[in-house]
Amino acid sequence: MLNRMLEHNDLGVSYSSKIIVTTALIYANGEIHLGHVTSTYLPADIFVRFCKLRGDDIIHLSATDDFGTPILIEANRKGMNPQKFVDYWNQRDREDFSNLGIHFDMFDKTSSKENRELTQYFFTKLHEKGYIYKRPIWQLYCENCKKFLPDRYVKGTCPYCQSADQYSDSCENCGRIIPPGEILDPHCVICGSEPVQKESEHYFFKLSQFSDRLKKWLTENKNLQTDVKNYVLGWVKEGLKDWDISRDLPWGIPVPLKEAEGKVLYVWFNNHIGYISTAKKYFAERQIDGNQAWNSATIYHFIGKDIAYHHYLYLPAMRMGVGDFKLPDFIPTRGYFTLEGRKFSKSREWFISVREFLDKFPPDYLRFYLAGITPYSQADVNFNWSEFRKRINTELIANIGNFIHRVLTFIWNNYDGMVPETETLDQLDRTLLDELRNAVKEVAQEIDRLELSKGLRRITKFTTFCNQYFQRKTPWKDKDRAKTALYLCANIVRSLAILLEPYIPFSAEKLWEQLNLQGVVHKQAWNTASELKIPTGHKINEPRILFEKA
Repeated sequence: MLNRMLEHNDLGVSYSSKIIVTTALIYANGEIHLGHVTSTYLPADIFVRFCKLRGDDIIHLSATDDFGTPILIEANRKGMNPQKFVDYWNQRDREDFSNLGIHFDMFDKTSSKENRELTQYFFTKLHEKGYIYKRPIWQLYCENCKKFLPDRYVKGTCPYCQSADQYSDSCENCGRIIPPGEILDPHCVICGSEPVQKESEHYFFKLSQFSDRLKKWLTENKNLQTDVKNYVLGWVKEGLKDWDISRDLPWGIPVPLKEAEGKVLYVWFNNHIGYISTAKKYFAERQIDGNQAWNSATIYHFIGKDIAYHHYLYLPAMRMGVGDFKLPDFIPTRGYFTLEGRKFSKSREWFISVREFLDKFPPDYLRFYLAGITPYSQADVNFNWSEFRKRINTELIANIGNFIHRVLTFIWNNYDGMVPETETLDQLDRTLLDELRNAVKEVAQEIDRLELSKGLRRITKFTTFCNQYFQRKTPWKDKDRAKTALYLCANIVRSLAILLEPYIPFSAEKLWEQLNLQGVVHKQAWNTASELKIPTGHKINEPRILFEKA
């Protein structure tokens, strides 16, 4: 894998072939929307599926993000106990991901016993090493609601870019973290009144002490995207501020100090620890040392650019401070997903949920479209219904589906469903085989580089050639002369099932069944896609149309 096998990590431990992929944890407070899928979960799933086909030792881990004010607000609004509320959404999210073909080797929750314990371990270690201190702050308090108003209980104007209607902890427009008390024109999201300032003691993490180490890590890690890295280095250059890591809330992981009664840890202190706690839990169930497994693996954290600050600064600084767990090797970061030019936002009720989409279209249509339009960069991607239908109808159906259906129906109707025997290869046949080998190799290279949209374009380019080959061979004119072409095309269809499996796994498996091949497509070896594995005389099943017009 490109740049994957480095010699040593920060702990001086040699890497093994194990790969751990994590995806940003989704808030357990409502429907999964297409913005989540586009930037994070689908890219990770495509990559993991490819790696498994290639034979890599890889696992995909995630969890629901169970703490924080968005959870508490929604639970209160529904009149539910917060734990029962997040348990409900954890199960709903599992179902939605499964229905979309997003597979996890473990999908846990940050409210798990394992994550609570590991989070408090992180706090204790950082506190013992002098990286955490306590000081009083002036915090917004709503006299009408009789409570402190942390984070998303407050909205106002961003002090950096002047964008209105922003939550008090971060700005969705410029991506900056807003320190406590610095939001402009604040108001309570519960009652709308203007809060007052009251003093409260909070705990802070000395992020400022990690500036040099973060700069060194960012500069030396060649696997990080240049555009994101430069963006983050700009924040480091401006000067990092110490980070308020405690909140006055009744729901969260308690600060593990006697004098901190009533204080819980900020959600962004604990949620990314969930990557490690989930991994440790996964390995513990298999009687494997989780710390050793984590530190000997190549680590990928798939995220969207809205949480780059947390993953490129907070996450590595905390691991540097504790010293027990290696830093990520890759942090694949993609841009915002917009609808009609506006960023998808669950909190602002501007989104299309996965369930809504799958009520109308097959999951592979969504996977195909999103994979095709999402580059490996911070560039934003806009969802457009007419463009969606155009891509499905022209690229998936009229190109890929057309070739597959022509080949299989021709064999079914003219050879009684039996793959004919091959005869002498001519130059066009040899060219087709060269194109196949090149496509298998180049698609693998693109996915390996996390350039998933380019990998899909390479597949459609190949099927365009296949359609041209079929047309030039004119098998309908002479059934006997067409035998070699149909033999080769049947094998190409098998190859396409493997190439397409990471992108459209449901359709790839249906195609595998139509070919009447043993096993399942998800368990095939990627390198066999360049080989002619279907023998003469093999009986296919009756072809069925894979794709209907969108």
